[in-house]
Amino acid sequence: MEKSNTLRVISYGEVLWDCFPDHKKIGGAPLNVALRMQSLGCQVSMISGIGNDHNGKRIKEYLEKHGINTSGIVQIEGYDTGTVQVTLDDRGSASYEITYPSAWDKIPATEIMEDLVDESDVLIYGSLACRDKVSADTLHQLLSKTVRKVFDVNLRSPHYTMATLKALIGKADFIKFNDDELYEIAEALGSPYRSLEQNMEYIAEKHAISSVCVTKGRHGAVLLHEGKWYYNSGYNITVKDTVGAGDSFLATLLTHLFHLRSGPQEAIHFACAMGALVAESEGANPDIPAGRIAALMVR
Repeated sequence: MEKSNTLRVISYGEVLWDCFPDHKKIGGAPLNVALRMQSLGCQVSMISGIGNDHNGKRIKEYLEKHGINTSGIVQIEGYDTGTVQVTLDDRGSASYEITYPSAWDKIPATEIMEDLVDESDVLIYGSLACRDKVSADTLHQLLSKTVRKVFDVNLRSPHYTMATLKALIGKADFIKFNDDELYEIAEALGSPYRSLEQNMEYIAEKHAISSVCVTKGRHGAVLLHEGKWYYNSGYNITVKDTVGAGDSFLATLLTHLFHLRSGPQEAIHFACAMGALVAESEGANPDIPAGRIAALMVR
């Protein structure tokens, strides 16, 4: 099938419910990235697994309502739709207790998934979806295809091994870390360096990766893109909760780089502004009008 000018995106991995002490919200990093990219004008399909239950039905309906193609979401018999217990500290930073096994741990390879990737421009994947061999094997099968591959590291202890991470890094064209993840993985890969930039260069050169981005929380982000450096030092906001802020950052960065064709510097400014506004809001997927982003960027 001939590709259109609209960026066609596949987001692979967990779809679930984030369960807070007094409410629950639909989430999962791949789902959050998918929703934000769809809202920014990309054409997005989700590949995942849900249970034969009310929680799964609600997730699928929610995604379809927001324009996401759900033909790659499989109903998995014998497993419940994923849930995560979310705890926020006094600064709004989140910690997670992730139920295992869940339906998204058992994503089977299907012909529909193969076709979706064949017709797409970008495949986004994370490390959490590889904690189970079934979903990991399906992902690696899809990663063998010719498509731009974006690895959103998103470490969640104890749900990863360094061997898994090395294999996923080896397939990537673009990687997004937070600063803690970068240092942990760079050291495991044998990096002798201590600075952020040196470790980013080390990973990019060791694995022939064209783009490496590192988020630094309230201090913004650094992007190494095609051999050049781009920086944003963050925006001054009051954090409500950090759930989904990094996902919206990545979604915005990718959209501006590969769909809107913004320059990398403009892309990282927009991405940091989006991430900040999500952190200033409740939940992973608040509606963020373009006007709020523009207003934050000129403060």
